[in-house]
Amino acid sequence: MRSVGGHLILGLLFFARVLGAQDLVVTPHDKSGIYHQGDIVGWTISVASGQQASPGLYSYKVMQNGAVQIGAGTLDLASGMQKIETKMDAPGMVIVEITPPANAMQAFGNTSTGGKGRVRLGAAVDPTHIRPTEPAPADFDQFWTSKLALLDRVPMNVQLTQKESGVAGVDYYIVRMDNIQGAHIYGQLARPSRDGKFPAVMQLQWAGVYPLQREWITQRAAQGWLVFDIEAHDLPGDMPQAFYDQMPTLIRNYNSIYDDDRDRNYFLRMYLGDYRAVEYLASRPEWDGKTLVATGTSMGGQQSLVVAGMNQRVTHVVVDVPAGGDANASLHGHMVGYPNWDSKDARVAETARYFDVVNFASRIRVPTMIAMGFIDDVTPAIGQWTEFNVLQGVKEAVPMVESSHNHLATPAQHMAWSTRSKAWFDALVTGEMPVIPK
Repeated sequence: MRSVGGHLILGLLFFARVLGAQDLVVTPHDKSGIYHQGDIVGWTISVASGQQASPGLYSYKVMQNGAVQIGAGTLDLASGMQKIETKMDAPGMVIVEITPPANAMQAFGNTSTGGKGRVRLGAAVDPTHIRPTEPAPADFDQFWTSKLALLDRVPMNVQLTQKESGVAGVDYYIVRMDNIQGAHIYGQLARPSRDGKFPAVMQLQWAGVYPLQREWITQRAAQGWLVFDIEAHDLPGDMPQAFYDQMPTLIRNYNSIYDDDRDRNYFLRMYLGDYRAVEYLASRPEWDGKTLVATGTSMGGQQSLVVAGMNQRVTHVVVDVPAGGDANASLHGHMVGYPNWDSKDARVAETARYFDVVNFASRIRVPTMIAMGFIDDVTPAIGQWTEFNVLQGVKEAVPMVESSHNHLATPAQHMAWSTRSKAWFDALVTGEMPVIPK
């Protein structure tokens, strides 16, 4: 572990990467993956003992913030250990992509590094000094205040239907509420069956169109939580898979719906639905009135940070590889991530500023944990560090040096998230603040 800028940085050593029929041993100069400006950022690379390198040269390129090439070269691994080294004179992320010789490409085709016949390496340079690339719009708060007022004029109209939980000692419900413009919020709620007051979890979902699984919340409810989990879309969460498979292409490409219109953007209804869901959760008589955690992965992390920035009922945030930060990344030499808006279009770029998670994170004053994957090219770490740095309260960064996006990473690569999120929830369920190691 290493402390950077007064914040905990939980570093992970990665020493080997399995690549089909061939293993490469990759050792970073600093096992934490964290460097300072002007430091030599580097890795030593060799073929695992007992194996032979594929004939030919391995090529590599070095990208500043995943988008601007600042180096390139080749590696002759047949001749022994090789080094890749670079440095940056500004805070940011270093991403290296290694491509094997053409005759070895097949062995690299299905890897834990994202496939595409490549190995990805990542490092951070003074990451706690990464700053937003753009200011929030001058009328950002006014815009969202007006939208919340619009939501307030729509009655919740909660419909609650109890179902079998499948877990002893847990009650389970299907929930439907009204949202703006005739839309609805669909979700599932679970709570301990016994009388009492319980800490609450607002669980928000990653990208895609799919049903909710009751196991996602009933297990946590069995641990003593009141849990509410909602669909990101105006769709029931308890339909057969075939129902979601038959959704039209327009819905499947929802991230681009009205991406040039802040008043009709698809994420407007989603964010307001999240806000209302927190309001409903806080209104439940069994909530303890003290702890309400917003949590999620990827787009679920995106929504968690947004709702915590808008709704002061949220008391803690625990998120994994959150999406949506640094929304106009392509205009500033940064790797583009989900929702992948086309910022070359001036109207899209202006709209994106009202939905950029960074602008919500800067309004968060409650304890927050963010886990970021250094080689994640779905939700790049540069945006997550930016979100982390503008937080106004107690915070913990959990870097995952060798991790790509959550579902593309191995359990070992993603272990830091599993370990630290468990520590947070184990503490919060008892009413305690988790210990952040120094």
